[in-house]
Amino acid sequence: MCHVIVTCRSMLWTLLSIVVAFAELIAFMSADWLIGKAKPRGSAEQGEQGAGPPEPYHPTLGIYARCIRNPGVQHLPRETLCGPYAESFGEIASGFWQATAIFLAVGIFILCTVALVSVFTMCVQSIMKKSIFNVCGLLQGIAGLFLILGLILYPAGWGCQKAIGYCGHYASAYKPGDCSLGWAFYTAIGGTVLTFICAVFSAQAEIATSSDKVQEEIEEGKNLICLL
Repeated sequence: MCHVIVTCRSMLWTLLSIVVAFAELIAFMSADWLIGKAKPRGSAEQGEQGAGPPEPYHPTLGIYARCIRNPGVQHLPRETLCGPYAESFGEIASGFWQATAIFLAVGIFILCTVALVSVFTMCVQSIMKKSIFNVCGLLQGIAGLFLILGLILYPAGWGCQKAIGYCGHYASAYKPGDCSLGWAFYTAIGGTVLTFICAVFSAQAEIATSSDKVQEEIEEGKNLICLL
């Protein structure tokens, strides 16, 4: 029989696990890793703006995607085109970014798996006599290591020709040149930190769900156990 055990610690761990997985996935898919140097608008757009200097725009570049101004849209000057610049894995701009994509993808896959499993920890607390919280915490720690490796290798690819086209000739490994770091890069870093926090917090969730009070209520025959 399934005993549904809900505690503040386990619920918080579950919510954090889901948030971290989605944050890393969104950051990985985003094109806002590097914000390129300002570029002027086209002459057609400048003529429609009337007097005054034209407002420059900043193209963005991700691991495999980019956002640029759409030159064909004259009546919507702020319209941008976003999408993958690489049609295949081999077309990713840098070997370092290819390695980054692999490490991040593995880490995110593990995080998404843990996030899915965490939903069922209210009903199933062990698998093959192993605490599911401890197993998930270990997996989150491993995922965090993959994410760290990916984030360390990513700046090494700033010297590729694709990055130089966005960031200027001063761009090189670990030097973004005229580019600035976008929200996706910081989100990936924040998600990595939270991943390790989740891994540590899983132990607290395990303690909460295996406490003496929980065991007493199970022995009393209760199927729904909610503790603060």
